[in-house]
Amino acid sequence: MVKSILKTSLYFTLFIMLAGCSAQKRMKRQVSRVFEANKTAKQYHTGFALYDIASKKMIFESEADHYFTPASNTKLFTFYAGLMLIPDSVPSLRYVIKGDSLIFWGTGDPSFLQSRLKGLKAFEFLKSSDKKLFFAPVRYTGALFGKGWAWDDYNDDYQAEITELPLMNNVLSLSNDHGRLKAVPRLFNDCLFRDSLSASKVFKVQRDLDRNSFHYPSQVIPDLYSQEIPYKTNPAITLAILRDTLGKPVSIIDLKMPVAAKTIYNMKSDSVFKAMLLPSDNFIAEQLLLVYANQLGLESLNSTQAIATILKNELSDLPDAPRWVDGSGLSRGNLFTPRTLVKLLEKIYTTVNNTERLYAMLPAGGNRGTLKNAYPKTDQPFIFAKTGTLSNNHNQSGYVVTKKGKTYIYSFMNNNFVIQTADVRQEMARVMTYIHDHF
Repeated sequence: MVKSILKTSLYFTLFIMLAGCSAQKRMKRQVSRVFEANKTAKQYHTGFALYDIASKKMIFESEADHYFTPASNTKLFTFYAGLMLIPDSVPSLRYVIKGDSLIFWGTGDPSFLQSRLKGLKAFEFLKSSDKKLFFAPVRYTGALFGKGWAWDDYNDDYQAEITELPLMNNVLSLSNDHGRLKAVPRLFNDCLFRDSLSASKVFKVQRDLDRNSFHYPSQVIPDLYSQEIPYKTNPAITLAILRDTLGKPVSIIDLKMPVAAKTIYNMKSDSVFKAMLLPSDNFIAEQLLLVYANQLGLESLNSTQAIATILKNELSDLPDAPRWVDGSGLSRGNLFTPRTLVKLLEKIYTTVNNTERLYAMLPAGGNRGTLKNAYPKTDQPFIFAKTGTLSNNHNQSGYVVTKKGKTYIYSFMNNNFVIQTADVRQEMARVMTYIHDHF
């Protein structure tokens, strides 16, 4: 009797396993047909991987082991590192008190006086102190730009300089104030110059390459005009902005940070991750690498050293060794494979272990962030993913929830196309919507 029951149970188990394998094979065939129906994709490089979280099996792959330029999909690496290194809050300042003096060092915290996050805890800590304030700008050892960044994008808001104590996004915010050009931080108001020889038909302010001299055309400022331009950073500028915003003296000191320096935390990490992922904020991503260097106890705040340490300690099990060079994906030196991104997304999924929390930090198809217009408008999105765009490159990697309630991880990468990005985006939406509707 017992043998009969065991035999029946074994047959039932085998039946379930075979049925599951058969269903996965059917799904693979269907996805393959839908994926290959795009004829224009033959003109450029496309990689795709679809992974079943429940069965831990890859359902479909196409060039999934090939390397692609990820653009802002790189921020998924920065996100995962943050989950591991700053799971709760972002360290903002390190400090020591010596007699009547408070000496502080930066950590790279992007939320310090950031225009949207408005991180104020560290600021209030300095403002309320009755000590003499001394800033020690000695920790950052990298360049002002990331590896491989385009130098001629220096005037664009998405390429702010990297510093150990960033203030107000490291950008100058310009607007129309009753017909006059208004600058924030306000100390830059004296750096604005009307260019009477400009023939520009569009009102746009242009900074000189190597200095904080901003030129604007001699025409009426549009009522709704606003523009953000990275300003040239240096310790003197940082000191001037600190003095102005704090309303008290701050001096510079050349002093190495002691190991026992205390830490002031600024904002909850999830708020910062969300502010990075939803609009794809490059500034936040780059500065977080410096925060990670601080957390890793590295001798200096250095992005390259932080990345190397994270790859060695946290990401040594990826299927294809990534070439990871910056935090944001601005560099074309980054190279990842679709199946590596799928593995990374699985690690993110497992680490967060809460889909409501995870999905709230990601763009959602037809609902919010960089995917708001990529799918039809909806209050119940089924795509939660990170986009990545550079000229001639557009990618999307994340999670798709199907009508049957299953969750799949996917990475869809498109490089070296000459058609419109909107056409590539539409093609990805077609494939992912089919997967949502049929599985």
